[in-house]
Amino acid sequence: MAIPFTSLALSEPIQSALQERDYTTPSPIQEQTIPLVLKGDDVMGCAQTGTGKTAAFALPILERLREGGGPRRGPRALVVAPTRELATQLQGEFERLGEFTRVRSTKVFGGVPQGAQVRALKSRPEVLVACPGRLLDLVDQGAVHLGDVEVLVLDEADHMFDMGFLPSLRRILGHLPARRQNLLFSATMPKELRRLADDVLVQPVVLELNHSKPAETIEHVLYRCAPTLRLELLEDILDDDDFRSAIVFLRTKHRARRVAKQLDARGHRAIALQGNMTQGQRVRAMEGF
Repeated sequence: MAIPFTSLALSEPIQSALQERDYTTPSPIQEQTIPLVLKGDDVMGCAQTGTGKTAAFALPILERLREGGGPRRGPRALVVAPTRELATQLQGEFERLGEFTRVRSTKVFGGVPQGAQVRALKSRPEVLVACPGRLLDLVDQGAVHLGDVEVLVLDEADHMFDMGFLPSLRRILGHLPARRQNLLFSATMPKELRRLADDVLVQPVVLELNHSKPAETIEHVLYRCAPTLRLELLEDILDDDDFRSAIVFLRTKHRARRVAKQLDARGHRAIALQGNMTQGQRVRAMEGF
C-alpha cells in the first residue's frame, strides 16, 4: 500500500507546494528515493522518464537547502542534464516545488546568448541546472564557481553518454569538491556509464524500478505497413475520435519537416521540432504543442 507524502520527512513549506498541486501519493521511485537522499546517501536510480524521478531528487534537495547555508560563491546543488528542454523542465520543477521556500534556482544551456544566464548566476542561486557544454564555458570564464556544490545530480545519464558528454562530465567532476552527495538517474546502464558511476558514487544505494517495462499509462501497438502508406496510416490514426494531440518521432530532421508540412496541408495543425532550430523556435514549438 502506497504511503502519503505527508508521512515523509518533508517540511511544511514543501508539503504546501505538494498540496497546491494535488500531489498526495509518491510514485515508487519517489517513495524509495526521498528518504535515502534526506539521509545523505548516494543513489543510483534506474527508472524511465515519466516515473516521477525529478521530484524524487528535487524534493529532498529543496528540503536540504531551504534552511540556507554559510557564505558561498556558487550553487549548493548542481543538476546536469543532456538537453536544453530537459534543463528547462527540471528548473521549472524546482521552482514549483520550492514555491514556498527561499531556495532559488536557475538554468544554463547553449543555443542562446549567455548574458542573461551570467546575470542570473550573479545572484548566487542555490540550485543550478545545466547542460555540460555551456556550464564548462561559464566555468572557464569564471562566471560560475562549483566549489560549494553539496549535491550533484546527473539526470538521464545514459543520454549524456550517448551524446558524447562523458569527457565533459569528467571535466565538471574535476571542479567539484570531493565531499558531496551524488545522485545518478538513468533508464539504462551501459558498461561505460557503470564505470562513471563507480567513479562518482560512494557506496550508493541502487534502485531499479521495472526499468525494462513501458510506463503503465502508455499502450503499445504495432502496425505493419508499407513505407508508401505510412502517411495515410498516420492520418487515419490522427482522425480517430479519441485523438487530441500526438508526438510523431521520425529518423531525420528532413523527414520531420516533410511530414509536418504534409500533415499541415491535410488540415492538421503540425509543426516540426528538430535539432537545427534556434532555442526560441524550439520553445515556441513546445509551447504551441
